Amino acid sequence: MSYKVGFATKWSDFDPNRHMRHTAYNEYAAEVRVRYFSNQEFSIEKFNEHDIGPILFEEHTSFRKEIHLGENISVNMKVSGLSKNNERWKITHEVFNENGKLSAIIKVYGAWIDLKKRKLTVPPKEAQKLFLNAVKTDDFEEIKLKE
Repeated sequence: MSYKVGFATKWSDFDPNRHMRHTAYNEYAAEVRVRYFSNQEFSIEKFNEHDIGPILFEEHTSFRKEIHLGENISVNMKVSGLSKNNERWKITHEVFNENGKLSAIIKVYGAWIDLKKRKLTVPPKEAQKLFLNAVKTDDFEEIKLKE
């Protein structure tokens, strides 16, 4: 399933140069991930029920084209890596400007954390299917965990 969300940008997303702040791109990507999880029937409430949450180890943003003050954007999400037990994942986001031009690519590497133990964890059974329907990138890889 291709997953893309459109956003009307906000005044606070922009810097004095009248283009989108670098951190705003990442905030929209994070919003897309949370909406995707909810769309796959694993909402914030479900995370709370299971005392787990997503965490990031790495976040890399590559800027391609400016987004200007007042432009609307769209952000998609593709899975670029997954461990066998779904404990760890890599997601690639593409941010498009109002004219559909690729403006940024955001790659994140993350996992699930048990919020009580403060340790990495395997997601509960209900969350095992989270990435099942997601589009995979052409360079998708299995994430091998150290024994």
